Amino acid sequence: MIKTIGSSKEAMQLEDKYGAHNYHPVPVVISKGKGVKVWDVEGKEYYDFLSAYSALNQGHCHPRIIDSLTEQASRLTLTSRAFYNDVLGLFEKYITEYFGYDRVLPMNSGVEGGETAIKLCRKWAYQVKKVPENRVKILFANGNFWGRTLAAVSTSDDPESYGEYGPYMPGFGLVPYNDLEALENALKADENIAGFMVEPIQGEAGVVVPDEGYLKKAYELCQKHNVLLIADEVQTGIGRTGRLLASEYDGIKPDIVILGKALSGGVMPVSAVLARDEIMLTVKPGQHGSTYGGNPLACSVAMAALQVLKDENMTENAYKMGLIFRDRMEKMIEKTDLVSKVRGKGLLNAIIINDTPESETAWNICVKLKENGLLAKPTHGNIIRFAPPLVITEEELHECCDIIEKTVLAYK
Repeated sequence: MIKTIGSSKEAMQLEDKYGAHNYHPVPVVISKGKGVKVWDVEGKEYYDFLSAYSALNQGHCHPRIIDSLTEQASRLTLTSRAFYNDVLGLFEKYITEYFGYDRVLPMNSGVEGGETAIKLCRKWAYQVKKVPENRVKILFANGNFWGRTLAAVSTSDDPESYGEYGPYMPGFGLVPYNDLEALENALKADENIAGFMVEPIQGEAGVVVPDEGYLKKAYELCQKHNVLLIADEVQTGIGRTGRLLASEYDGIKPDIVILGKALSGGVMPVSAVLARDEIMLTVKPGQHGSTYGGNPLACSVAMAALQVLKDENMTENAYKMGLIFRDRMEKMIEKTDLVSKVRGKGLLNAIIINDTPESETAWNICVKLKENGLLAKPTHGNIIRFAPPLVITEEELHECCDIIEKTVLAYK
């Protein structure tokens, strides 16, 4: 029998001694979660305002998702794609109709979804756009973050992500985020560009919201130059921003959409890439896949996760609660010079701490928030992201805003 953890201190010591030091967690050891709340080993209660980087949109351990998991796990978990199974086809029909696309390619993690989208774009470039062999280029935005693979870090402009991982993969380019002129100039300059992969709102960069209409105009530029717009909705999708997909704010339908994180309600790694026939059918048997991608357990869980999102109006709730949250933060900012700005959409928000990215102010505030019963984490030094599960009620949200206000105004 596996030994259980006796204290938070013991858990942190074990990770420090036996694990790779590739994360710097807030010093709390979570043992249980339900809805918008979690409890540590000692039983202290917290509001979760990170949602595992927006993977827990449906809340911790949603009973309908867990029921789907346990029922399917007791029947069949994995076949690989060497054989058919009786869940994958149902999932493929369900998710393509849910989002309005012809086909889906299921994978596991968000970064695998990103890799899949890139490969599809390259296949399409050679077969449909007729780009010369090994000449295709895909553009990304400065400040992007879509994972930690070599392809992902090869598209990054953050030294923390790409430092000492070279040589980097070729065939990628960067343009400033929220800069249509720069995008247009890049598209004009190179006819071998086949795709532009972009986050509708940049999450890891600090919840950077572009100008209204940016994505729509970027899509129009891509259409003009026969370039695929690839929307990285891994963090912004599944209702997080108050729309099913954040790209809906601009009224567009991206050529390729990447989903992950909350696609499983935070229960297991599930990702998916959606596209039309012309793009998806460029990949033939044996050219791309995954042992676990499209496994029956993941498919069952993902369908349950998407259904509860719809049945419980979580997307609509995210929109309403986001308005209340940003209003509360604006009123708090009027009382202090410590916070310079709040930004976001739906329940993907951030406050900007009036200090340098190199300072420890945002980190120290997050530690104080933890002591006061709310969990959040800084990104890019002086930015604190707030992304609670979409099941949060107005009463709970106001209680959390009280905690944030109390903590920030008392900070010295």
